[in-house]
Amino acid sequence: MPFPAFDRRRLKIQPLAQRQHDLNLSHLLPLDAPLPPFEHPALGTLADRLLQARSRGAARILVMGAHVLRAGVARYLIDLMARGLITHIAMNGAGPIHDWEMALIGATTESVARYIQTGEFGLWEETGMMNDVIFEGFAEGLGLGETLGRAILEGPFPHKETSVLAAAVRLNVPLTVHVGIGYDIIHEHENCDGAALGQTSYQDFLVFAESVTKLEGGVLLNFGSAVMGPEVYLKALSMARNVARQEGKQIRQFTTGVFDLVPLEGDTRQQAPKSDPRYYYRPWKTILVRTVADGGESFYIQGDHRLTLPHLYREALQRGG
Repeated sequence: MPFPAFDRRRLKIQPLAQRQHDLNLSHLLPLDAPLPPFEHPALGTLADRLLQARSRGAARILVMGAHVLRAGVARYLIDLMARGLITHIAMNGAGPIHDWEMALIGATTESVARYIQTGEFGLWEETGMMNDVIFEGFAEGLGLGETLGRAILEGPFPHKETSVLAAAVRLNVPLTVHVGIGYDIIHEHENCDGAALGQTSYQDFLVFAESVTKLEGGVLLNFGSAVMGPEVYLKALSMARNVARQEGKQIRQFTTGVFDLVPLEGDTRQQAPKSDPRYYYRPWKTILVRTVADGGESFYIQGDHRLTLPHLYREALQRGG
């Protein structure tokens, strides 16, 4: 007999109008916003590598955690795609939720500390509508990112110009979403279909792996994803190298960059010893060391995403972007 399962029909779902939000449209940086100074010797190098990869038609992939969107840099991500400096964006499951809410109501981000105490966290009607859209995309054989991006681009979203997902569809740039079941608030809702969620996200994984096949001479940037980004990239690279090897090709000479808040001292191109807790920090050992050990080059930049991504963007523009 199966074990007892939670009955989602018992949940009380409330409209977003009753939720207090920590972020709204005023938090989004314009492209010409005055920025506090931020300097790092690798910024110029990575900007050059993006430009070089664009000129040779190699992949320019950006992997990100959801808090990058909460840093207010959506317009920079959109313009990077529009200029051809980024050819693929990969998000975790929380990223589209912030993107959806901001495009729909011009606000996002609830207080977990407040709403978990009352059992209201994540149980918001308009956000749960994403599940219905995902099921429709599942029926059409689409990936998760494209499904949600189309819905925002073509639907009644008053602030769709802020949507990274909608811009990706408009610009014909793959934006993939890599979920873990139970990680995101839309999984709480009665209309969440596990098969639809899994298949659309798996389709996105295959789209991501196809982008990685073009990484020779290209660039992969990881902004603030400690687990999803390194792990999805690792498997996709193994798949891509497996096929490349059969075809007498290689995927070795490319550049990776990790942007995060974690302080990493010393040579980040050498793996930390197992006695060091930072050995288990996946962006370091996977993106900065292991996957570029046979011909690539890596860089680590510590800083707030609200500073680092706009400064990388401006470096690229100044150097010919």
